[in-house]
Amino acid sequence: MAVLHFDKNELGNLEYSLQREMLSTNRAGGYMSTTIVCCNTRKYHGLMVCPKDDDDENNYVLLSSVDETVVQHDQTFNLAIHRFPGVYEPRGHKYITDFTYTPTPAITYRVGGVVLKKELLWIHSRTQLLIRYTLLDARSDTQLRLRPFLAFRDRHGLSKANLFADGRSYPIPGGVRNRLYEGFPWLHMQMNVPCEFVAAPDWYYNFEYAEEIDRGYPGHEDLLTTGYFETDIVKGQSVIFSCSTEEVDPATLEKDFMEELARRSNKIDFLSCLRHSARQFIVRHGDKTEVVAGYPWFGRWGRDTFIALPGITLTQGGVESCCEVIDTMVREMKDGMFPNMGSAYNSVDAPLWFFWTLQCLEKHIGGGRKLWKAYGKPMKEILESYMRGGEWVQVRENGLVWAAHPNYAMTWMDAVVDGRPVTGREGYQVEINALWYNAICYTLELARKNKDTDFVSRWERMPERIKESFVGLFWYPEESFLADYVDEQGQNRFIRPNQIIACSLPYGMLSDAMKLDVIDKVHRHLLTPKGLRTLSPRNPLYKGHYGGDQPTRDRAYHQGTVWPWLLEHYVKAGFDMHGKKFLNEAEDILKNFEEDISVSGIASINEIYDGDPPHCPRGSVSQAWSVGAVLRIDQMIQECKSKK
Repeated sequence: MAVLHFDKNELGNLEYSLQREMLSTNRAGGYMSTTIVCCNTRKYHGLMVCPKDDDDENNYVLLSSVDETVVQHDQTFNLAIHRFPGVYEPRGHKYITDFTYTPTPAITYRVGGVVLKKELLWIHSRTQLLIRYTLLDARSDTQLRLRPFLAFRDRHGLSKANLFADGRSYPIPGGVRNRLYEGFPWLHMQMNVPCEFVAAPDWYYNFEYAEEIDRGYPGHEDLLTTGYFETDIVKGQSVIFSCSTEEVDPATLEKDFMEELARRSNKIDFLSCLRHSARQFIVRHGDKTEVVAGYPWFGRWGRDTFIALPGITLTQGGVESCCEVIDTMVREMKDGMFPNMGSAYNSVDAPLWFFWTLQCLEKHIGGGRKLWKAYGKPMKEILESYMRGGEWVQVRENGLVWAAHPNYAMTWMDAVVDGRPVTGREGYQVEINALWYNAICYTLELARKNKDTDFVSRWERMPERIKESFVGLFWYPEESFLADYVDEQGQNRFIRPNQIIACSLPYGMLSDAMKLDVIDKVHRHLLTPKGLRTLSPRNPLYKGHYGGDQPTRDRAYHQGTVWPWLLEHYVKAGFDMHGKKFLNEAEDILKNFEEDISVSGIASINEIYDGDPPHCPRGSVSQAWSVGAVLRIDQMIQECKSKK
């Protein structure tokens, strides 16, 4: 059985096919995403979703979909499928006989004696989509008709019929160009064979996106079609449709397709799928190299960048990409803080994860001297900024970091409902202070090696003070685990996964006995086949299902929902404490994700899962730190096996 297996008998079953979403990116900010039957179920779906230019951090849906119609003996067979209120129309999914994902997504249709194969290919580093149609079989003269549907809107919004859209089509070699609104790029649609474009501007109303409605958002959209292409096609012939933000030479399309296809990696096993997925999170535009936190709706997040980066780059030798991302982030650092979402400098932990990322990187660049030369200055700036403190972040007399804000959460548990954090955790947070200690110890290590005596003399007494305060403040001896946070009222003793980070970092403050107790507590209360729960099911606030409208989802986001990225730290702690005895458990954890790559986000791993069995995938269908964590777990397994 192929690693990416899709049941041919189930492709016509919409309950099966609409839950499986494919993604392809151009590594420059743009992407294609839809279901495996090309029926859009989200406002984020589209065949061309891209920024307006290199300086734009947002994405826009330009080309929503393309309807294919086969014409024989004046009879038309529309192969497309769309959802409208109460109905699917047309119902082209009933003609699908096969779907494959590698080396590029391909769908095969059978209509009577006609067998047509469609292959979708995004060109790397350009904003260009190629669709190759091959007529595998036909018993009589056949025409192929292609009708593009245009949106030209922000991916977070919806298009509505209006009088301002420019429905005119302007001839270019092999096709036409369209631009519905000023300020957007032109969309050039061309074919590599003689064709006729019939201009027939028209609005189609109320495309329905079920996933948006289920998530409590508006989910109906109007799309404009400016006309359709029509061409003859004979048995054995391939024709190529190109959609690009730049005009291309139609004569080169076949060559471009073949060359790009040859560069595609074959997703032949579980790990090759994840490595392919990992590379899609790295985006280069202008002088920036960034990490997209997740597809299809996330952008760049500082915290996610540092947590995901070692897994999505270093596990496959991507040292250059890793350094490019770090350099981009360092250039945007202000007062020792990194931007988290967009230009918001509101994450207390993103700067501390930076040190952990550097620790992972050091192993790949030949020691700490080179790393200190490149990043020693920002490392020291970050630590000094914490010591100076601010309105919401302070280092108190006990040496620990105190973070609190009335309107947003400053840690990774950052959901906000009605203007208030759901899990605010104001005070001393367990993972923040574990990261703080690790950051100081690591900086001191590099400073000593590089003879920075001034820094060493000013900071060398801090680790012992922090360690003494941390253990005394967070350890709950009656039940042998770490409090999640401590505020003026004392310890918050909710059993959460953040304490595992205090066991997994290179520099830790707990004794081995304490670490074993924490690992055991996390194992018994929080471990699932898909990640760690964010709250023990025994807690009355636990929510085992993630669904409903946004407020309902956000209330469950960190109250029991399972997160795969946390497994990396659970596995690291397990190996540190048990060595090869932990190998079987780690291999079982890795194996639990193999089935996921043919479900939900094809060849990738979701952002989150339900806390309750069967732990259904939820959230973003392809999440950077989820993929990175699983690749890091595999790396740890291989390292363990290689030890004598």
